[in-house]
Amino acid sequence: MRFSRLITAALLTGTLSLGACTGYQKLLKSGNVNEKYEAAIKYYDKGDFFRSGTLLEELIPLLKGRPEAEKAQFYFANTNYQQRNYVLSAYYFKQFIDTYPNSPLVEEASFLRAKSLYRDSPGYELDQTNTITAVETIQDFLNTYATSQFRTEAESMSQELQKKLENKAFQSAKLYYALRYNQAAVTSLGNFTTQYPGSVYSEQADYIRLQAQYAWAKESVEAKQRERFTDAVAIYQHFIDTYPQSKNIRLAQSMYDDSRAELERLKSVPEANDAAAKN
Repeated sequence: MRFSRLITAALLTGTLSLGACTGYQKLLKSGNVNEKYEAAIKYYDKGDFFRSGTLLEELIPLLKGRPEAEKAQFYFANTNYQQRNYVLSAYYFKQFIDTYPNSPLVEEASFLRAKSLYRDSPGYELDQTNTITAVETIQDFLNTYATSQFRTEAESMSQELQKKLENKAFQSAKLYYALRYNQAAVTSLGNFTTQYPGSVYSEQADYIRLQAQYAWAKESVEAKQRERFTDAVAIYQHFIDTYPQSKNIRLAQSMYDDSRAELERLKSVPEANDAAAKN
């Protein structure tokens, strides 16, 4: 008996769904703009963003010049956002802003455009061009709407993306050292600490920079070693002054001691002295 009721309920649900689908198909074929618009808004209010968006996409060119056009275009952009079509929602929110610059919905559209770009930002290991665009767009929003109700969320999104860019920069610089491109590692890690002072990665970046400088000096020809070991000593001194409690102090000290020993050795190497004098 219970099984029979379940079958009946399932059939009823299927029938209702079929009826709803049939009604929707009729709307798609309908030439009645008002009927389609009303249905699109109803679907939107119910959270059926696929059907609402499909109808609105057809309606937007037909509503041109009518009061409903503004709301239709904003809703259409948001149906894409709600369906996680973030590239499209960013595009259509921008289109809305350009079309209706004086609309009371422009602030929210600007925020949702920025949020669409934020959502589309890839993982730190990928190219971060989209992330940079998102950061710039969020900053534009914050500059334009200083007292916006969305400000706190926008600032939070910006901070998260900045951390992602910071992580990307550090990982990229560190990769040079992992690949034994020591000269490039020294330069990149130095640039990183300049660009991101106070970063959570600063201590690690400075230590790896010391490792890279020391390795670069060790693998260099004698004519270049004096300069490069001198730089290693300078990097060590900065490291020890900045991070006196670092867990890498002993290893850093070992590189420093060897660098000083190499500099002493090089004093007795005529070729190194001659090359240093010429430079």
